[in-house]
Amino acid sequence: MQKKPALIVMAAGMGSRYGGLKQIDPVGGNGEIIVDYSVYDAKRAGFVRVVFILSEAIEKDFRETIGKRISAHMDTAYAVQRLNGIPEGFSVPKGREKPWGTGQAVLCAKNLLDGPFAVINADDYYGPEAFKLIYDYLVQSAERPAREQYSMAGYLLKNTVTEHGHVARGVCEVDSGGCLSDIAERTMIRPFPDGIKFSEDGGASWAALADDKIVSMNFWGFPAAMMDEIEIAFPKFLSEEVPPDPMKAEFYVPVIVGGLVRAGKAHVKVLPSGDKWYGVTYREDKAGVCDAIAQKVKSGLYPDNLWA
Repeated sequence: MQKKPALIVMAAGMGSRYGGLKQIDPVGGNGEIIVDYSVYDAKRAGFVRVVFILSEAIEKDFRETIGKRISAHMDTAYAVQRLNGIPEGFSVPKGREKPWGTGQAVLCAKNLLDGPFAVINADDYYGPEAFKLIYDYLVQSAERPAREQYSMAGYLLKNTVTEHGHVARGVCEVDSGGCLSDIAERTMIRPFPDGIKFSEDGGASWAALADDKIVSMNFWGFPAAMMDEIEIAFPKFLSEEVPPDPMKAEFYVPVIVGGLVRAGKAHVKVLPSGDKWYGVTYREDKAGVCDAIAQKVKSGLYPDNLWA
């Protein structure tokens, strides 16, 4: 019997921006934070199991607060992303303090899943439409070859930027069949008076991006076989990407997916979402997120007390 899709929530970095999990500000009227709304949307889309990827620093607090309230409504599991969680034969560069990025985070959940899964960031609001699109595609494609079970929620770039600084996005190329043909990880994207631009040199120069460009917000739908692909790609990353940049090199999910697409091992269906992204990339973003959530509650999209 085909396993129901599970949801992986990458939450290992949640406390770092605010100096600890207890300092993360709620955005809902009853103490809800962004991940509460994501899991709520996932549940009503059909997901019944969620796996949180945490750091050691926030594990205890997360389990006792956010995890406790969500576990009453969803089958819940946890994995910890550690700096030294790398394949045998490799060592952590001296002085490195941060783990290895989203690819390693997803791999942490390998032993907790036995079927297809979706992946999201904990601190991004995606909207209910994307959860339904991804869940339905995972279910509907379950009998196809693994390479045809990949999907991605695609957002318009203009719906995913903040006026308070720069963001990182996977900038996508989509073919005539609605599938991903290439993806480039851009770590510095921000709006300017004359349009949205990106920089590859730390802000020394900027190049224009069309505001209707499709971008990835790290919301993916994967077959179970994706875990094996990540496991294969990780040693290659450690061998080739880390030596030139041992302190900052990161193993990104979009880069892994892009490699699979170019190799013909994955046909990634891009599922466009018209929802607007909200997130607390910067403290100044919070007021806008709170206002947006309040409006969604007022409209009836969410109950006032999410988990009551």
